[in-house]
Amino acid sequence: MAAPFTLRKVGVPPNSANLTEARRRVFDFFRAACRSIPTIMDIYNLQDVVAPSQLRFAISAQIRNNAHITDPKVIDLLLFKGMEELSDIVDHAKQRHHIIGQYVTGEGLVQNTGSKDQGKSDFLKNFYTSNYF
Repeated sequence: MAAPFTLRKVGVPPNSANLTEARRRVFDFFRAACRSIPTIMDIYNLQDVVAPSQLRFAISAQIRNNAHITDPKVIDLLLFKGMEELSDIVDHAKQRHHIIGQYVTGEGLVQNTGSKDQGKSDFLKNFYTSNYF
């Protein structure tokens, strides 16, 4: 087996000068995240739960959720948060069920089918959808 991929320890990068540079940094982050997937699969023993392509899809879905943002400073902030999250995952600062809950069964891969409302009455459905505090 090849040596595991290790992330470079990078400090806070300087702010992006424009949207093109921020976009390039997003692609660089995506490449680094995808290169770390085999290490993550080995660290958390995810082979029986998810395929590497599904994790790649979950990462791209997280990035696409913020595709509407055009301010380079906000993009840099989100990239910093993403790098911090990735380094925490690679450094084994999270447990297996955190990874599975957030990236396998969470927002990334499994979609909500709405099966939670099947056994509820119409009154409860209306109550839950109403605007209450």
